[in-house]
Amino acid sequence: MLNICKIKWLKKINRGKLIILSKNYFMVEILDTTLRDGEQTAGVSFNSHEKLAIARKLLDDINVDRVEVASARVSSGELDAFKKICSWAEDVGQIDRVEALGFVDNGVSIDWIADAGGKVINLLTKGSLRHVMMQLKKQPEEHLEDIKRNIDLAKKRGLNVNLYLEDWSNGMISSPDYVFFMLDSLVDFPVDRFMLPDTLGILSPDKTENFCKQIVQKYPNKKFDFHAHNDYDMAVANVYAALKAGITGIHTTVNGLGERAGNAPLASVLGVLNDQLELENNLNEHRITDICRFVETFSGIRIPNNKPIVGESVFTQCSGVHADGDNKANLYFNRLLPERFGRVRTYALGKMSGKANINKNLEELGIHLNPEQIKLITKRIIELGDKKENVTTEDLPFIISEVLRDGTLIQEKVKIINYSLNLSLGLKPVATLKISIEGSDYEATSPGDGQYDAFMKALWKIYDKLGKKHPVLVDYKVSIPPGGKTDALVETVITWSFNEQTFHTRGLDADQIEAAIKATVKMLNLI
Repeated sequence: MLNICKIKWLKKINRGKLIILSKNYFMVEILDTTLRDGEQTAGVSFNSHEKLAIARKLLDDINVDRVEVASARVSSGELDAFKKICSWAEDVGQIDRVEALGFVDNGVSIDWIADAGGKVINLLTKGSLRHVMMQLKKQPEEHLEDIKRNIDLAKKRGLNVNLYLEDWSNGMISSPDYVFFMLDSLVDFPVDRFMLPDTLGILSPDKTENFCKQIVQKYPNKKFDFHAHNDYDMAVANVYAALKAGITGIHTTVNGLGERAGNAPLASVLGVLNDQLELENNLNEHRITDICRFVETFSGIRIPNNKPIVGESVFTQCSGVHADGDNKANLYFNRLLPERFGRVRTYALGKMSGKANINKNLEELGIHLNPEQIKLITKRIIELGDKKENVTTEDLPFIISEVLRDGTLIQEKVKIINYSLNLSLGLKPVATLKISIEGSDYEATSPGDGQYDAFMKALWKIYDKLGKKHPVLVDYKVSIPPGGKTDALVETVITWSFNEQTFHTRGLDADQIEAAIKATVKMLNLI
C-alpha cells in the first residue's frame, strides 16, 4: 500500500488544482456524515427538508464522494428524510453515493434502508473484544456469524455493504487479535469498505499511523475509511496520520459536528489534503464557506470566529505591523489565501490598529484622507479599542464624521423621529414607527413575530410604498458580557446583503432592541 513519505511525486497543475501522479496514485474519498454522526451533536436536529437541502449541497456544490445521511430505525422523521434524499438521489443518478447506518439486527435495518430506496448500508459491528463481551454479551464467533448472516441478507435485498468496526481504536490497543480475527474472517465477504472509527477520540497521530499502517499492509487490496473523533482535539492530526499510512477514505462533518467533541471538520480536512499532503480529491474548496454557514444556520451551532478556513476572523489581520507587511510585500500571507474559499482578507480596527490598518479599510471604502486626518482617526479607534468596543469597516465613516466634525461622509438622511413597541401576553407584538427620510416624514404600523420583527416590517412598509430597495438581513448576533447585569451594555451586530454586497452594522445599548434599531439606522444611512 502507498506510503506517502516514500513516494517520488510528479506534480502538474490542471484547472488550478494540484494533480499528483505516481506509480501508486490514489484519490482520497470523502464521506461526510454531518447528517448522521453530526446530528448526534447535543441539541442538533435537522428536519427532512433541511436534511435534503444539506445532502444536495454536499453532493452537488462541495462534491464530497459520499454522504451518510441517516441511522436506521431512529424515528419516523428520520425515515421521511431518508426517503426524500433517496428519491432525489435516484432521480439525478447519485443514489450510490447515499449511505445509511444499519445494525446487526437480523435484517430489520436492512429492510428499513431498502424499503426507503437506499442502496448502501454501513453495518455497525463491534471492533473491540470489550464491546462484544460486555455490550452484546456474546463470544466473537457468535458476533461474526451474526455479521455474516446480515451481510447475506443485505446482498439479497440488493444493498452494497460497508462495515463499521465500532471502537476499533480501543480494539487495536487492548485486543488486536480480535480485530484481526474479524478482518481475516470477513475479508473475502462482499464488503466494499471497512470503516475504522476512533469512536472515543482516544488516538494520537503516532498510534493512528501505526494502527492504520498495520491494517493496510496486511490487507492491501481492500478499501479502508478512517473515522476520527475530536475528544483530545486531535481529529484532524489523526486524519493526517491515517492518510500518511495509506488510508484512502476519510470521514468528516461540516463544522466538526458530532458526538461529544465532534468529528474531523470538513474544511480543515480539505486544507490538509490540498496543502499539507497535496493529495488529489474531488472537493470544491471555493464553496466550503457556503456549506459551513448553511449548516450553521440549520444546526444553530455557531462557527467559532477563529475556526480555521471558515471562521469570521481567520482572514483578518489585527496587528498594524502585519498590515504594513502585507502592504509592502504580502509578508503575512500563507497558502491559505481567502479567495480560494470564497472569502476576502480584512484588516481589523481596534487598539492594535496602526495607520496601515486604517489605510487598508479606507481603500476598501474609497475614502481619501491626508496623513494628519489619518493620525486623528487612528487615535480615536485605539481609544475605542481600549474600551473593548468593536469597530467594523462600516463604522469607519461615522467615526470619521465624528472626529473631523465633517458631515460630508455620513449625512443622516434617515432619522428615527419616534417609535412605539407594544408587547402583550397572547398577542403579536406591534410596532408604530415615524421616520424622516431626506426631510419628509413617514409613519407606519405593523405586527410581527417579535418586537424587532414588527419594527422592521413597519419600516419596510414605508420603503416599499416609496419604491425604495432595501437590504436582506443575513445574520443577527447579540453579545452580552458574561455575568453581565440587566443594565449591562448589549452589542448587536447585524449582517446585511444589498446589491450583491455583504456588510455589518453595529449598535450598542443597554436594551437589546434599541441596540438593534441603532444598527438598523446605521444601515439605512449607509445604503
